[in-house]
Amino acid sequence: MDRYLEHLNRVETGKHYEEKAVDFLKKQGFFVLERNFRCRQGEIDIIGIDEKCLVFVEVKYRKNRKLGTPEEAVGIHKQQKISKTSDYYRSRHESCYHKQVRYDVVAIMGEEITWYKNAFSYQEKGGRQSW
Repeated sequence: MDRYLEHLNRVETGKHYEEKAVDFLKKQGFFVLERNFRCRQGEIDIIGIDEKCLVFVEVKYRKNRKLGTPEEAVGIHKQQKISKTSDYYRSRHESCYHKQVRYDVVAIMGEEITWYKNAFSYQEKGGRQSW
């Protein structure tokens, strides 16, 4: 039962900070198209339009630096999953297919929010991490 409650806590914490990220992005002029897009390839926290780009955003939160910075948590494997998921999203949304694509990270440390535009480039399996 404790593991279940711990999982629920993480899910609720994640939702809370994703909401904060969405509010922050909207204040910066970001237009949100979709949240928590899921398919067999993976999940993308936020999809939207910024500076005429189709942007796929990963949101990461850390209470403190004990486990490293939030942006460090978006490693090569996560980048590959996001890239693959973005392919699927674009194949299902023809109006977005020819837009320039960008991969961003919104890192939240405590209450500080940092938006890394173009945080990484498209990653295929076997690609190198760009951090």
